[in-house]
Amino acid sequence: MCGRYAQSADMRELMEQFEVTGAYPSQSLPANWNIAPTNPIYVIRTDQSDASKTELATLSWGLVGPWLTNIAEARASQSRAINARSESIHEKPTFRSAFKSTRCLIPAQGYYEWATALGKFAPKQPFYIQAHDGKQLSIAGIWSSWRAPSGDVIQSASIITQEAQAALADIHSRMPVFMPRDRWSLWLDPNNNDVEHIKSLMQVDSPASHLEAYPVSRSVNSVSNIGKKLTQEIALGAPETLF
Repeated sequence: MCGRYAQSADMRELMEQFEVTGAYPSQSLPANWNIAPTNPIYVIRTDQSDASKTELATLSWGLVGPWLTNIAEARASQSRAINARSESIHEKPTFRSAFKSTRCLIPAQGYYEWATALGKFAPKQPFYIQAHDGKQLSIAGIWSSWRAPSGDVIQSASIITQEAQAALADIHSRMPVFMPRDRWSLWLDPNNNDVEHIKSLMQVDSPASHLEAYPVSRSVNSVSNIGKKLTQEIALGAPETLF
């Protein structure tokens, strides 16, 4: 799964890289190198006022189930729905409607993963994973808008994950689905409702080829730590050499 990630770009940088032509927030989110579930995050989606454009929006991380009936339950449920598995997203009640009609891109500077006992590193050792060229990652996501009986609205999003590929599988069994630039428009198109076609957009050859991973301090385990130093590489012991 992807449970923490980093984003320090301001909204103007993101709008330029993701070619946003429509609406955008009134101000940038604070830089955070340790974004956690329920935190506000950036997403790129179809502009809600003009479907011919895209917009940059801020949503809450963790999709709210459409059947929930009060805001306390909705908030509590979010941490359990930060990730959606690509293999079953079209079937799960929490995710299937959003997958069919309200998809988004979630920009990330990099993300963290913790080694599992199945890999070759010490369990729970955190790693930071980013693009080789340092550019923003374009993660496939879904979003929804939930309204409480009181009228309160929560707009929320989830990251889509897939089975880890190549050397990333030595760290963890899952990785985010990354959406290539030439598929952005098809992915974001709300009129693209063919489930099999949407699923095919997530199939990418060598999806980990643009990534690099290295170990970082366990300071990232605490959500109170949000500084850039969290992404600094550390040395592992001799038995724990990197790929």
